[in-house]
Amino acid sequence: MIFIKNGIIHDAIHRDPFVGNILIENGRISALGPELKTNDDGAEVYDADGFHIYPGFIDAHCHAGLSVAGAASAGKDVNESNDPLTPQLRAIDGIDPFDKNLRKAAFAGVTCVATGPGSANCIGGTFAAIKTYGKRVDNMVVDPCIAMKCAFGENPKSFYQSKAVSSRMTNAALIRTMLKKTQIYKEKLDQAGEDSSKRPAYDEKCEAMLPVIERKIPLKAHAHQANDIFTALRIAKEFNVRITLEHVTDGLLIIDELKDEEVPLALGPYFASMSKIECRNASWEAPGILSKAGCHVCIISDSPVTPLEELPLYAGKAIKAGMDSFEALKAITINPAEHIGAEDRIGSIKAGKDADLVICKGSPFDLYGVIKDVFINGKIITRS
Repeated sequence: MIFIKNGIIHDAIHRDPFVGNILIENGRISALGPELKTNDDGAEVYDADGFHIYPGFIDAHCHAGLSVAGAASAGKDVNESNDPLTPQLRAIDGIDPFDKNLRKAAFAGVTCVATGPGSANCIGGTFAAIKTYGKRVDNMVVDPCIAMKCAFGENPKSFYQSKAVSSRMTNAALIRTMLKKTQIYKEKLDQAGEDSSKRPAYDEKCEAMLPVIERKIPLKAHAHQANDIFTALRIAKEFNVRITLEHVTDGLLIIDELKDEEVPLALGPYFASMSKIECRNASWEAPGILSKAGCHVCIISDSPVTPLEELPLYAGKAIKAGMDSFEALKAITINPAEHIGAEDRIGSIKAGKDADLVICKGSPFDLYGVIKDVFINGKIITRS
């Protein structure tokens, strides 16, 4: 049991911070508040007087652990080059917990990430939500299967051009084909019921896509350009599947449409060069403008495209460009938690949630902010 006292708590629920105490038991927040006291003489007391306490920061879209720092091609397990349709791939089978990108992020207060394959494949496989500190991915997992990655635009075109994916139309057609094939596969399974003799032959790709068709997980759609965004939405509606939009670089060109769609948006990365034509409209103003318009916004690193450990700084850059500071906090805490379907465990400082906390001197959105300690699952992480 740990009793954190006198911290300035930014809970990502209430706009204004408050001075209060937090009680941690069994890796979770059991209680908090300004008047909270503990009568347990055995509780470890952590004095946070003068320090700011934030929920652990969350990146809703990266490839950390699959594209490993400093390992060149030997450490890249992000894209399967032999097939543009690989829904059967699972992030947890490739994540390296010792990736320095993850470790640096943990000490910077980024306590959870959604990471996975893609975005060269039209359908890349399932993303996982994991804590950023640990030795074995099985013990770091928040959810092993949060979404099915798919991609539109220049990445599949350029990567698979020699394999007959040379246009946006072909890319979309392949995704449709996989979804339709899975629908038919599911119909046959439903018709067979408990009669194994009538079941269709096992298809690993269709099996992996069943949670998408059944609306248990969303398509996680890589889409920069406005036309790609609308194609992703069109396909999701055709097959009545859930969807989140990733990158959304042209978001400022289609604000009203995105607001009406009410689809979660993962914006970024912005702290990088405009390496592709579809990134030409990248803008630090976008998170603030889209948030103000009523869109559900989170800010992402797309690590290793930009450094994962600088996620709080990216929120700070958005604030500098006009984003409301509370909305910026939500964009790297509760909003990404909701984006990846893990808001019941992470994303805010609330009783019952995982005790993932960042203790900071000053603001983490500021270059001069200093992270003092990071709690993951109720324990202070150490560099040993």
